Amino acid sequence: MNKSEDFYFSKQEPNKSCLLALRDIILKQSKNITETTKYGMPCFCYNNKMFVYLWVDKKTKEPYILFVDGDKITDSDLEKGKRAKMKIFRVNPTKDIAIEKLSFLLQAAIDIRKKEK
Repeated sequence: MNKSEDFYFSKQEPNKSCLLALRDIILKQSKNITETTKYGMPCFCYNNKMFVYLWVDKKTKEPYILFVDGDKITDSDLEKGKRAKMKIFRVNPTKDIAIEKLSFLLQAAIDIRKKEK
């Protein structure tokens, strides 16, 4: 297994299935998205620039997607917390993923990367 696979398959259910589904949703957004590992987390790049990460909250034990340029996305489902630039989108692993909402947020993050060219 590579580092990315190790991250997913080291998790217990229902987080493992949820994280794998999130991975699939992210990768299907564009053929220009690639996956790597940064800081021990799956990191997704659009045209080789980081735009989202997957992680599991240490307190709640639930997965979330961290948006690198979250400060540029205005949406009530994104949490800033104490972060200056990044925001997170929490996902309850025991409920259906809000695919339309998530796709909208991912597209917003992609659009930010497209404007940087």
